[in-house]
Amino acid sequence: MTNKVKQFAAQLAEAEATKVGTAPLTSIDSELTEKEAYSIQLENINKKLEQGQKIVGKKIGLTSKAMQNLLGVGEPDYGHLLDSMVVENGGRISIEDVLQPKVEAEIAFILKKELRGPNVTTLDVLQATEYVVPALEIVDSRVKDWKIKLADTVADNASSGYYVLGGKPTRIEDINLELIGMVLTKNGDLVNTGVGAAALGNPASCVAWLANKLSEFDITLHAGEVILSGALSAAEVATKGDTFTARFAHIGQVSVRF
Repeated sequence: MTNKVKQFAAQLAEAEATKVGTAPLTSIDSELTEKEAYSIQLENINKKLEQGQKIVGKKIGLTSKAMQNLLGVGEPDYGHLLDSMVVENGGRISIEDVLQPKVEAEIAFILKKELRGPNVTTLDVLQATEYVVPALEIVDSRVKDWKIKLADTVADNASSGYYVLGGKPTRIEDINLELIGMVLTKNGDLVNTGVGAAALGNPASCVAWLANKLSEFDITLHAGEVILSGALSAAEVATKGDTFTARFAHIGQVSVRF
């Protein structure tokens, strides 16, 4: 591990602990690579594991073409989900526990079989999935004002914050993932709509991408893991007092309060 990786990992960890955003890593080192950024991510994840936290799944980000174009990339990114990130459906997140939160509605996959790349297909994902449920991801950035490039968000655990699972466990064979509609409300007002196909054409394709990407780091997706497959619409800013609810066709709804 290089000094650069250690330095940047410590910088992000301090921002998370103090709730004071840090300068973009790419403004300090414009040559920061994606590989180095994932090493920074893993450095901080491993420290949290040493502190007793547990990995419970993964999240996939940048699944929409709009977000990829914004950051100038051609593929998604990923981060780790820890048990400390779980919020109960309808639960509350203290605004003091986040820096600059935004809320995204997604479809979550719960696996029943191991997935290990390379060469994992969408069909492999469908066969390895126990069920899907609606989810809200609370994305957050330790980088001040969300001034991020790809390497910044990757290093920052793909801008992960918290997540909420809700609805009813639904078998893959009982739904059409591409056509599932979603409505997101904020304090009762409609703010976004989306459809499953917004995530790389099919949320299961996102999970296949993840399994194959993880093989580059010798990481396997395990049975029981939660996979957040990517936002179905734009992220909405959350402030104190806000309540968000996402309603999905066929699989139910999920909500969170701030």
